[in-house]
Order: sequence, then structure tokens, then C-alpha cells
Amino acid sequence: MKNWLSAALLSAAFLLTGCSGAPAQKPESATFFAMDTAMDFTVYGDAALLDEAETLIGSLEEQVSVTDEHSDIYAIDHTGSGSLSGNAAELMEQALELCRRTGGALDISVYPIVRAWGFTTGSYQIPDEETIQSLLPLVDYTQIQYDAATGVVTLPEGMEIDLGSVAKGYAGQLAAQMLRNSGVESALLNLGGNVQTVGAKPDGSPWQIGIKDPQGEDAMMVLSVEDQAVVTSGGYERYFEQDGQTYWHVMDPSTGHPADSGLISVTIVGDEGVVCDGLSTALFVMGLEKAADLWAQSCDFEAVFVTASGEVYITEGLRDRFALTEQYADTPVSVIER
Repeated sequence: MKNWLSAALLSAAFLLTGCSGAPAQKPESATFFAMDTAMDFTVYGDAALLDEAETLIGSLEEQVSVTDEHSDIYAIDHTGSGSLSGNAAELMEQALELCRRTGGALDISVYPIVRAWGFTTGSYQIPDEETIQSLLPLVDYTQIQYDAATGVVTLPEGMEIDLGSVAKGYAGQLAAQMLRNSGVESALLNLGGNVQTVGAKPDGSPWQIGIKDPQGEDAMMVLSVEDQAVVTSGGYERYFEQDGQTYWHVMDPSTGHPADSGLISVTIVGDEGVVCDGLSTALFVMGLEKAADLWAQSCDFEAVFVTASGEVYITEGLRDRFALTEQYADTPVSVIER
């Protein structure tokens, strides 16, 4: 890859386009709990569409939950085989494609490792190395047999899968498409930190999405987006501390330990929420150089990376859509170029 770093100090001067002056439509909002998180939806349109969106997401969750004993994924995990249909089948196909695309940095079979660390139960612990090594042979997405024509999934004995690393992104994508099909031209969907936008704001200006400082509580930067998804993976989302060491929920499938790539936050911007969701995790695991290489070979996403030393890197497609907040205006930002 050529010339992948071009230093540029970006400041809040790049912040946000102006308003068109068009009259604003009335926003309709709803908050509900799904996929283990609070979701906040604002739609400029019929309030009944909020109920439809909630029902759509609830239906997907019923199919792919790893803890609901009535879900299709639960049945597959506990019997070794089963079939998926509709949205769950499409999600499975796209999840496996993302596993292949990232060379296993995203692996939907890492679930037993995540559970061993207590991140699925809230009973956090550091598993002994013997336990981790006994589980690692079962972390291998290439051993998952999936027939896209029939929706049949077959797992090796002892393997369990979890689509949670892509489910919220896909859910936002489904809800956004349903809203567009219903005539909505402006909506902001927050799925517990996964953001999906429909169109621009009613006044024609871009949505302004704040990205949290992974080492603090304040918004570090703002991205201007229209009709796209913005998904962030960060060590600050779910973690525990023991003996002065921080352990976060983003697992490296190759080691069975929390990812230690030098990155502490990865934000992906793109047209497809499922891609943004999966890549935010995978690129966190891969580290800056490999992540930049993958971006350079792709044409369907842009990214923001924050390193453990506090450096910020953005891909060139975000150059004019990125701004630091006033508090972080002096932070040096490097632009990754193809």
C-alpha cells in the first residue's frame, strides 16, 4: 500500500455544514429495550412506524438470541444443527462473509471464549490458560457448515456461534430500509451506540454524530453523515479491572484473550450497518496497519482509529466530514490515504 499516512492537523474549523432554512417536520421519538441495550429512535414521519421498527427488531432478536431458548441460534448451539430463514438467514450469510473478508479477525464462533471471561453473564473473571486453550480449537468459522439455499447450519461438536457482533448493525439497516420504503426521508436510529441515519436532517444538513473519547467521558469528535451507519467498537464499552489491569470484551479469536492491537477505539462509517458493525470489531482486533491495508483494498467504508497513546487516524474519505470537538481541538490527526 502506498503513502498510507499523510499527516494533517484537523480542527473544529471543519465542523458541519449549514442549514438550508427549510421548515422542520415534527419528530416522533421512542425508546425501547432490545438486544440487551436501550434503543432511541427519532423519525420524521408517522409515529406508527416506530412500533413497526420495534417489532421488526424484536422479531430478529427472537431468531438470533444466544440466550433465548426459543431462538433458532440457541437451538443450533445446543443441538449442533438447525435451519435459519428470512432475515436470520441473510444475517448468517453476511456474518460468514465478514469472517472471510477479515481473515477471522471477526469470528462468530468465539462465543464460548467470551462467555469464559464472563462477558455474557456479567460474572467477570480471568479464565485460566488451560481453559482458554481447551476452547480455542472450537473457534474456527471455517468449520461452520452453512447451506445458503436451505438455511441449514451444522456445527462441529462443542462449537457455539453468536451473531451479536453484527446483529445490531443489521437491525438498524433493516429498520432504516423499512422507514425508507414507508416514505420517511429523515430519521436517526440509535441502537445502543450503533447509529443508523436515514437521509439528512429535515433542513437538509447532515446528521452530526458524536464519537466518545475512549479514555474519557466527553465527545472527542463529530462526524457529518447522511443516509449511512456509524458504528464504534471500543474497550470502554464493556470491561472489568483486576489487579490494575483492564480486560475488555473485544476478544482476539486467535489468542482467546482481549484484543491487544494498540487500538482502543474504531469507528466505521458506511452504507450497510451490518458491514460497519462487523468491521468495527474486526479492525479493532487487527490493529492499525492491517486495518488500514483492508480499508485500502475496500470501497464500502471509511474509518476512524484511536490508539492507546491517544493518536487519531482517519481515512481520507472522512477528511471533510470529520471535526474534533472544541475540547480536543489541538489533537493531531493523521489522514490515511490510498
